[in-house]
Amino acid sequence: MFSIIGWIFFGLLVGLIARSLVPGTQPMGCFRTIMLGVAGSFVGGAIGYLLQGGSAVQSSGWIGSIVGAILLLVISVRRSKFID
Repeated sequence: MFSIIGWIFFGLLVGLIARSLVPGTQPMGCFRTIMLGVAGSFVGGAIGYLLQGGSAVQSSGWIGSIVGAILLLVISVRRSKFID
């Protein structure tokens, strides 16, 4: 139970940091911000796996999570501009 609450809190913080570092507006609510942070953690883990090995599906630390979330956010913003 507490690990789920921890992931939600971690995802929210990472998502908010990533959204503040990427310029422009990102029309997303609280739930999408949490999902951005959690998904960014796994993308950061995949980047870490590619760089130094280890488990293919793993979460990463703060910096890796923020880098992964920024990468996902930039892709999302570019994709939404391309579709519109």
